[in-house]
Amino acid sequence: MKISKQQLDAAVSRQILSKQQAEALMAFLHAEPGSGPVFDFTHVLYYLGGLIAIGAMTLFMTLGWESFGGWGLFFIALLYAGAGLKLSDAFQRRGYAVPAGLCATFVVALTPLAVYGLQQAMGWWPDDSVYRDYHRYIKWHWLYLELVTLAVGTAMAWRYKYPFLLMPIAVTLWYLSMDLAAWLAFDRLDFEIRALVSMYFGLLMTLLAFWVDIRSRQTQVDYAFWLYLFGVLTFWCGLSMQHSDSELAKFSYFMINLLMIGLGVILLRRVFVVFGALGVAGYLGYLSHQVFEDSLLFPVILSGIGLLIIYLGVLWQRHENNISQRLRDKLPLALQQLLAQR
Repeated sequence: MKISKQQLDAAVSRQILSKQQAEALMAFLHAEPGSGPVFDFTHVLYYLGGLIAIGAMTLFMTLGWESFGGWGLFFIALLYAGAGLKLSDAFQRRGYAVPAGLCATFVVALTPLAVYGLQQAMGWWPDDSVYRDYHRYIKWHWLYLELVTLAVGTAMAWRYKYPFLLMPIAVTLWYLSMDLAAWLAFDRLDFEIRALVSMYFGLLMTLLAFWVDIRSRQTQVDYAFWLYLFGVLTFWCGLSMQHSDSELAKFSYFMINLLMIGLGVILLRRVFVVFGALGVAGYLGYLSHQVFEDSLLFPVILSGIGLLIIYLGVLWQRHENNISQRLRDKLPLALQQLLAQR
């Protein structure tokens, strides 16, 4: 639950908190790494500057840097990483959690450049591709960059424990799923194999996110957000790219997306609901344009189903507390604690 300044001011006006207590509480919440993103000018500057610095060494890398050669890129990356570590430690000592987390993330983002430079210097690079292609094309030999980045990202997340550090890890896992699919398909444009690898890899990433969610349930920090986002994205895209002429398979796709919506409600994770809703809409669109293209009753029946769902929502709102408590009592203790924390 996010607490706004307006809510604290209201608590002061009702004499629940003193003005000094409200100001001290707001300062404490701003300093906490797990307090969540705050939309103010300070945080906009933090994230804008951090993302520009990260993007400069990743997405916006120019071809001019290739002139430094392999060893030049490797040592430049190490120099930048050392500066990032020093800044992160300095910000951490002063209680600036967001800048510290961004600088630590900057170090992780430099890892692929360092590995690429080292491979170029040692003569291990297999073709004429360059570093800027890492974020543009799917190739099997990016796997080395990704595996080392995951190792460095895990070590940095273990040391600094900032939630934003999970972002480059989640992105790298997403890249890894696509490049692994290219490796298994021997660089052929076999979309069926790539879709299968993407789907199963996304499922594994989502399960990893759930494990992280359970492990961090006693903290106020959302370490699982980025893993859920890219895990569900990878799984859903792989699932949606599956091809089948079977109506049963298409209906199963619809049911899986309904299940995703239910999981999103249970776990209080919107990403499941968003992609599940897209899948449901896609299946209903298929029915209206293909199966029941000339039907007069299909829109009427679908409208009735929609109204029935609204009525079920009304019933749920009336009895939500009792039903939720009964369902939670049947869940494992760790999951009960996670939901209670939310």
